[in-house]
Amino acid sequence: MLRIVALIFASLMLVACSPDVTETTGDGTKVFRISAADENKIQFRHLDAVNAVRTAKGLQAVQLSPQLIAAAKTHSFDMSRQNRPWHFGSDGSSPIDRVNRAGYTGTLLGENISETFEGDLQTLNAWMADSLTREVIMEPSARYLGISWYQQKNGKIWWTQLMGN
Repeated sequence: MLRIVALIFASLMLVACSPDVTETTGDGTKVFRISAADENKIQFRHLDAVNAVRTAKGLQAVQLSPQLIAAAKTHSFDMSRQNRPWHFGSDGSSPIDRVNRAGYTGTLLGENISETFEGDLQTLNAWMADSLTREVIMEPSARYLGISWYQQKNGKIWWTQLMGN
């Protein structure tokens, strides 16, 4: 129990340490804005946070995969175009189809998606709070991660996270 409390505390600390790039819209919605300067930082910050929760549970750390990142980026943009968060592409593609197209030769273990105005660490915390998305992140055989997003002009962010081995 103490280990779980420490894990949650560590996650909250990561969120608190993330750069404050939020704004509030006229309707009171808080929007996490991703600047061009922060784009590369987000992938590594997300990787560090995922590895912190994985290693706290005795699991092997994962590393970024350019192919999984490319597949995640494509799907995030496509979800925005479709205006719905779901696991199928506008062309009927599945997550497996998309990672194969991106040249990933490993096994896809799972895909997490989100439609939100929140940042990467808040989104990770939401995924960790749900048993199904947490299982993807905490899959013991995972070795690779891809994380990407597409942010619309109104600030909405379409996140895609892929885990593979």
